[in-house]
Amino acid sequence: MTTSATIRLSTISLAGLASLAGLFAPPLAMAGTAAFRAGAAASNITPAIGDPLSTSERRVAHIHDEMHARCLVLDDGATRLAFVVVDSVSVPREVYDEAKRLIQRATGLPPKNMMMSATHTHSGPNARGADPKDWNTAMPPEAQAHLGDDPGEFSRPLSDYQRFLTRRIADGVRRASNNLEPARIGWGAGQVPEHVFNRRSILRDGKTTPNPLGGQDRAVTNQRGHPDRDRPAGPVNPEVSFISVQSPDGRPIALLANYWLHYVGGVGAGHISADYFGAFADRIQELLGADHQDPPFVGLLANGPCGDVNHIGFKGPPGKKYAPYEMIRLVANDVAQEVSQVHRTIRHQEWVGLKAVQSELELTMRHPTPAMLQRARKILTQPVTASRMQARERDYAARTIGAEHWPATVSVPLQVFRLGELAVAAIPFEVFTETGLEIKARSPFSRTFTIELANGGYGYLPTPEQHELGGYETWLGPNRVEPVASRKIVARILELFAAAR
Repeated sequence: MTTSATIRLSTISLAGLASLAGLFAPPLAMAGTAAFRAGAAASNITPAIGDPLSTSERRVAHIHDEMHARCLVLDDGATRLAFVVVDSVSVPREVYDEAKRLIQRATGLPPKNMMMSATHTHSGPNARGADPKDWNTAMPPEAQAHLGDDPGEFSRPLSDYQRFLTRRIADGVRRASNNLEPARIGWGAGQVPEHVFNRRSILRDGKTTPNPLGGQDRAVTNQRGHPDRDRPAGPVNPEVSFISVQSPDGRPIALLANYWLHYVGGVGAGHISADYFGAFADRIQELLGADHQDPPFVGLLANGPCGDVNHIGFKGPPGKKYAPYEMIRLVANDVAQEVSQVHRTIRHQEWVGLKAVQSELELTMRHPTPAMLQRARKILTQPVTASRMQARERDYAARTIGAEHWPATVSVPLQVFRLGELAVAAIPFEVFTETGLEIKARSPFSRTFTIELANGGYGYLPTPEQHELGGYETWLGPNRVEPVASRKIVARILELFAAAR
């Protein structure tokens, strides 16, 4: 047994040694030849009709297309990595952690070697758990009665769907491991600028607009028709990056892409759909000529830092009206076509070294001031009217009261995978594009991209400068951590890059 294998085995309990034979025997047998292998699988995670949807109080009325946890496993003969991309708006850390525990127990793969992320489709099942009032017993009744979005993920019990999801994720990674075969790997990047627009706008001449928390904002979100819109509040990234693995004779095994676009939407009422992420997976399979393979080809599209980006243009009058799913197919096809064209030009390598590093970063949680709490309680005692602003004020009053009981700090996982001279960073927030671009610019690797909503989901991550402008993503509720959190996260990711060299 090699020294490296001895070290790895020594970190695993004796109770788990029996399950390791299938995982470690092939790499050890081929260690002298430095064989590179890849395997992929798509695990169905579709909910039942009648289950809760993720972003509204509605229930699933129709399943337009199946939801999946798409899995890619890579093995360089000494290190094994697993990517998982889940069709969901957001998945709490405790769900991923349980799935990783199941995988480690069955295979010995350490949690730091698994990178799991949500696509952010808004037409998926509720993977964030039961109604928060069922778990946050410390929350006052007036807040429970008006609670809107999931306020956090602080050790609540798993729902039935979450338990199902953990099992299916674990099954997917195990199946992908079962499908490991000799492979070669390549990567590249193309440009798809026509579908990314910064959705936040700065108001002209220093003007402000009231927000439902009682403050004034200089920036607005998704308000194309606002009369005082001046310019986008931040940049976009038109790049689509991808990793391709294929058999030695060129048969496609899997392709993992990364595009920085929030989601598309435009689905039927109550419909389940993987949005353009799922449509891309289908289209790239077709374009690469990988239909009807055994084992099946798997396309994956992980979302990048796009907490402030959508597909709606900033300038000019509103565009044409699209039929349900028409825009989803258009965006997916454009991204897949670009990836397919660039794919023809890349060189696949017979072997690259793999490495995974991970770190916990403690961040301070935001909490309401006494004045904010007083205002919130007053709003919730007032008679209900038909006013849209009052409805929003009541929603955020409930969130404000709930936030009083948030923990003082939260520990979030940050992660980096190295594949040769390619680095993939993973952040558990809806990250603003400017943060992703900073990580890319400061990376010591020749190619870098970032996956957001990875290994958890802790809300939006504006930069300190965007916090100064205000707007939806900075409000207490959608944002939960200290305004300088993005700075701390970038610094830690750069440390992980250094450790991954």
